[in-house]
Amino acid sequence: MNPLAELRYFFTALGYFTRVPVPRWVGFEPAWLNAAARYFPLVGALIGALGALVYLAALRVFPASVAVLLSMGVTLLATGAFHEDGLADCLDAFGGAYTREDVLRIMHDSRIGAFGAIGLVVALALKWQTLAALPPARAAMLMVAGHAASRACAISYLVSLEYVRPEGKAKPVAQRMSVAAWLCACGFGLPWLFWPVWSGAPDWRTGVATLVVLAVLRYALGRYFVRRIGGYTGDCLGFAQQVFEIAIYLVGLAWISF
Repeated sequence: MNPLAELRYFFTALGYFTRVPVPRWVGFEPAWLNAAARYFPLVGALIGALGALVYLAALRVFPASVAVLLSMGVTLLATGAFHEDGLADCLDAFGGAYTREDVLRIMHDSRIGAFGAIGLVVALALKWQTLAALPPARAAMLMVAGHAASRACAISYLVSLEYVRPEGKAKPVAQRMSVAAWLCACGFGLPWLFWPVWSGAPDWRTGVATLVVLAVLRYALGRYFVRRIGGYTGDCLGFAQQVFEIAIYLVGLAWISF
């Protein structure tokens, strides 16, 4: 393993999925994106940590609902709403088209339609209300876990599905990922689901329950993508990441509500 190359791959992932400036010496080659994919969950953990810090700082002045909104605003600014854009595009395409060709055409359209707008509002509202209803320590930890683990699950489709566009902005990323690279990504993304949030002991039961829910959703979404378009696009990865992230928050809230 070349440490300098790995550092380049990390910064490539950071620059591709966020608005965070990267050092000039890193440079950029599209071919690096596929190797950088294993660092996407680590980038997610950093984005989640940024959101958690803003949330905890805002709680000193504002109620939880406002603190969560400020946190969400910062993470959206940091990522450029990269994944939310994929969510909206997929909802417009899958909701408004019947044939594979129409789905891909609508997905490629930069305009947002009714399905995308409504779905985006619902998704953001679910995040806002779920996180605001959680105790502060758990909400902060779930922000990190949600951003990290959802990305690990989303890029699992690079292992098992085919990229369906001959060209596209996600094409350099969308080469087949090895199982070893995905396991490395899981190492960056999934342990956060088991991080201690209460008395210092990891809440492993919540983590296991969340993994089960994510596995079921991952299977269902993958089947749906294959049935509708024969594989996935970059927008599908963004859509999946948003679904997984919301699921993590909902499981976390449901677990303490029983």
